[in-house]
Amino acid sequence: MRKAFKPCLRPVLGAWFGVCLAVVTAIDAATGAESSPQVWLNPGFLSYHADRRADFREDNIGYGAEALFAPDHGFFAGNFINSVRSRSTYAMYQWRPLHWRPYGVDMSAGAIAGVINGYPNHRDGGWNLGVLPMLYFEGERFGANFVIVPSRNPDKRLVAIQLKFRVR
Repeated sequence: MRKAFKPCLRPVLGAWFGVCLAVVTAIDAATGAESSPQVWLNPGFLSYHADRRADFREDNIGYGAEALFAPDHGFFAGNFINSVRSRSTYAMYQWRPLHWRPYGVDMSAGAIAGVINGYPNHRDGGWNLGVLPMLYFEGERFGANFVIVPSRNPDKRLVAIQLKFRVR
């Protein structure tokens, strides 16, 4: 039986995002840094699964927000319909230590770490911790995040892209 998305989780994610913003703002104020976070919005993910025989959903629509507080640090949270057709909610910290700028596009690489739910085969759809590698491509207003889900089992590998639009 598929579990319905619990609306009470939305305030929790909003609070998580707010706490992260407050912490980084306090650090900036204490160090005298003058920064304005970049804020990006996204409509979910598009994914490609290595196991082409399985009936995975690859248009993982939803909504999310991302805030970059420094070139190497940011947070993002959101909600989408996952590959097994359940609703997933996530909150992640992103660390981007590698940066380069070919052809005027900001590129960076690093990892994300956080929590995600909604996968019935993992803790009955409950919260799971995860760490994954990511690549980021960002122009002035548009960008894309690529997440790679490695696995020892070749059939469970996937790549996902998250298109995004900068609002601040």
